[in-house]
Amino acid sequence: MASMVPTLNKKSGLLEPGFQFNDTPEPNLFRNMYPYNDIPRYIFNQRIVPMNLPDEIFITDTTFRDGQQARSPYSVDEIVDIYKLLNKLDNGSGIIRQTEFFLYSKKDKEAVAKCRELGFKFPEITAWIRARKEDFALVKSMEIRETGILVSCSDYHIFKKLGWTRKEAMKNYLAVVEEALNAGIVPRCHFEDITRADFQGFVLPFAEKLMDLSRESGIPIKIRACDTLGLGSSIPGIVLPRSVQQIIYGFTNYAGVPSEQLEWHGHNDFYNAVPNAVTAWLYGCSSVNTSLLGIGERTGNTPLEAMVIEYCQIKGNNGGMNLKVITEIAEYFENHLNFEIPPRTPFVGRAFNATRAGIHADGLLKDEEIYNIFNTTDILGRPPIVVVDAHSGTAGIAAWINSYYQLTGDDRIDKKDPGIAKIKEWVDSEYASGRTTVIGDAELEQQVKLHLKHVLKLRESRSE
Repeated sequence: MASMVPTLNKKSGLLEPGFQFNDTPEPNLFRNMYPYNDIPRYIFNQRIVPMNLPDEIFITDTTFRDGQQARSPYSVDEIVDIYKLLNKLDNGSGIIRQTEFFLYSKKDKEAVAKCRELGFKFPEITAWIRARKEDFALVKSMEIRETGILVSCSDYHIFKKLGWTRKEAMKNYLAVVEEALNAGIVPRCHFEDITRADFQGFVLPFAEKLMDLSRESGIPIKIRACDTLGLGSSIPGIVLPRSVQQIIYGFTNYAGVPSEQLEWHGHNDFYNAVPNAVTAWLYGCSSVNTSLLGIGERTGNTPLEAMVIEYCQIKGNNGGMNLKVITEIAEYFENHLNFEIPPRTPFVGRAFNATRAGIHADGLLKDEEIYNIFNTTDILGRPPIVVVDAHSGTAGIAAWINSYYQLTGDDRIDKKDPGIAKIKEWVDSEYASGRTTVIGDAELEQQVKLHLKHVLKLRESRSE
């Protein structure tokens, strides 16, 4: 590799390693960490970079692009419905900043047109294309303000998929970017497979050229760092190209990419989508790209709803978003799209805040804060629930009744109530007879009618 002259980092005032374009004749596949016939390896250099949380952080969405590559395509009406829900969740805050659409089919174009007719400011409608001039013509014809452009940056893609050299790749990518700039369209360059790319030899030199073009044109060229195979890691001291911290630090400190022009797009192949996205925010990336329920290629993308909650944890408030819409979105996917959400999926699963353990139920009886992650009733419109089975005990049965019948204050049933004991006898007899399934709501309702009739009278008096 060509020698790299140390450069003065104007932010830190320190001399730091430089970078230089390297048009290598052979692809660098990082076989030391990506052997392919073995599990990828964590390699450490113990390099630690500082946190640099931007003043403003945002969430972008790819439900209609990457999200549609992992399920049956949405109909136009379904896209409009989901777009409305995204807008309702954003609630005028501007935090859920953008969403991207395909433009290839008649249906794609119709969906864009119908969503535009709604007149929503957020999330802004953007496009996605390959780095081809014929694709760019679609963006111009639809008069889209910003478009994503696929610019694969690893040698796996440049050499093996595209059959180019690095020099040819950069030349071809820049040609499409310049065409976008000439038309006054904001290019969002998707650096595909960045966690297997030569960061100093291709990624940073390419990013630097993009920033030069950005300054010359006066148009803020964006860079989306795409962890296409979910290989990125937030563990401190991991070497490039796997280190999320060092990727973001390199863009902002070496290539001069402003935080507001930088976005992270992660996949969940190694269960790291959410921590990697949070890390990208913390180290200087303003936007993280997500999809609803994490639906996307292979194991999926970073879930949008997860990053909404992470935003709240980082900022200490919801920024004006309406978090109860997360529950509406989950219900829409299950009831209208027949999409099965695993019941214990955080924030959106039907049983994400359910408990079966008797000791947990006993805690909920005394104060739900003991075993509930936060006030899910007020924040998400999802009260904690108790599932009754062989291990629930009297506390679990009482907690189910109080939750199901919405009993509060002095009306709440105590686990020592004689009626609870009778219901527990029936539950025990069911499992002694060989039952293996949980007790259903309808069955428990019948037991309440038999042994706790006053509970039904309480509900009747409230409805009058």
